[in-house]
Amino acid sequence: MIFNIEMVKKNPQLLQNLTLGYNIYDNYDNTLGTSDALLDMLSTGEANVPNYSCGRKDNLLALVDGASRDISIQMSTLVGPYKVPQIHPFLKKKELYNLSLMNVYLDQNGDVSADLEILIRVVLPKEDPIDKDLGSFERQRLIIKQDALSQLEWLNKSLPQSKCVEKCQPGFVKKAREGEPVCCYDCVPCPEGTISIQKDTEKCTNCPDDQYPNRNRVQCIPKRITFLSYEEHLGIILISFALLLFLTTSLVLIIFLQYLETPIVKANNRELSFILLISLLLCFLSSFLFIGQPRKATCLLRQTVFSIVFSVAVSSMLAKTITVVLAFLASKPGNRMRRWLGKTLTNSIILSCSGVQIFICVMWLRVSPPFPDSDIHSQPEEIILQCNEGSATMFYIVLSYMGFLAVICFIVAFLARNLPGAFNEAKLITFSMLVFCSVWVSFLPTYLSTKGKSMVAVQVFSMLASSAGLLGCIFCPKCYIIILRPELNTKEHLVIKVGD
Repeated sequence: MIFNIEMVKKNPQLLQNLTLGYNIYDNYDNTLGTSDALLDMLSTGEANVPNYSCGRKDNLLALVDGASRDISIQMSTLVGPYKVPQIHPFLKKKELYNLSLMNVYLDQNGDVSADLEILIRVVLPKEDPIDKDLGSFERQRLIIKQDALSQLEWLNKSLPQSKCVEKCQPGFVKKAREGEPVCCYDCVPCPEGTISIQKDTEKCTNCPDDQYPNRNRVQCIPKRITFLSYEEHLGIILISFALLLFLTTSLVLIIFLQYLETPIVKANNRELSFILLISLLLCFLSSFLFIGQPRKATCLLRQTVFSIVFSVAVSSMLAKTITVVLAFLASKPGNRMRRWLGKTLTNSIILSCSGVQIFICVMWLRVSPPFPDSDIHSQPEEIILQCNEGSATMFYIVLSYMGFLAVICFIVAFLARNLPGAFNEAKLITFSMLVFCSVWVSFLPTYLSTKGKSMVAVQVFSMLASSAGLLGCIFCPKCYIIILRPELNTKEHLVIKVGD
């Protein structure tokens, strides 16, 4: 049969502009296998969906089966509505047959005809003494009429037509078109974070957490590890800024030590000035804990050192402000405030205010200490190494307490800003606290709106900017007088006279 069909296909006079083909199926004498084979024959697309013409243009002209009676009837039930001729000799028990397609030709009506010769053999049981096959020939003719071809052509046109893509390439996923046959779909790119490595995939695959898709979304690439390092431009800028401020503060400290006995240094409480300068030096140095790869030690120290050192600096400013107010009150005749002046008061203010912050930090480290962590979700192509604060509540408590001290210092200095005197430090403290509070008020929304190493950079910049504000507002006017206007560095030009 196969040989004859191939010979017909090679003869251009028999079938013009048509190709005669065949499909051979084995149903394994099983109804389920038979149904699957029939659905495949009746469906022209890749999926077994009858009545849809998707892809290839095949016309089923005839069905030749060699199944049992029951299965053959089942086949007739399925192919009957499609008007497909079915050829099958109903066999009795113990009968087998061979089928051969003897000849295919054009008859006088122009129809394609095929002579089918069926050899029916009766197979006797083995225990039968007569060991032979009794066979008979039965000849049938299959005529494929031209009008049948036209009917099939009309039937094909009447079925729902679908224009489908051939294949969805890797990196894309199949998406069914709404209201169209299931064999028709669009190819859409895989969603972000997913890939597809095979054609015509129906579902994209997620990349592992430590990888991300390439541009074509056909391969997962390892994410690069990043953190605020000393080598990148942002890290270099922050380090340079911190070193410059550290050297400037050191220079101011040297100037104050050199002019230790001058009236302006004495008048502004030398001990508080030195405590403030040293705390500012530590503030600038503490910024180095935030730069570089996060480790266990740096994560434990960075926030606690920052909060304690800044609390000491703000406490020193508060002690300076209270000392200025008490000094002016003590200068009035009969006022008893003079006995409050001295090192005991200033030391008590610094120790008590800083002690509260130390207690908060100790509780933080005991309850939920910071630790090194990695953020794999904020950036699609990066793994950000960072310090997990452990307890965000404790972090904001530390910031809130530091802000509370700054607000108290600002209010006291603001109330004392109009005290008489050629050199009133309360005005400088008021302005410095205004700068300090402005920096940290703008820090919070900026800090919360950034991710990864940008958060670290924002905090380091806020630390440096607020510390630079304290240094510039408090000590630059004094250094100006000491270096450039020494004639003003006399007792006659100072109102605040605090003893050594």
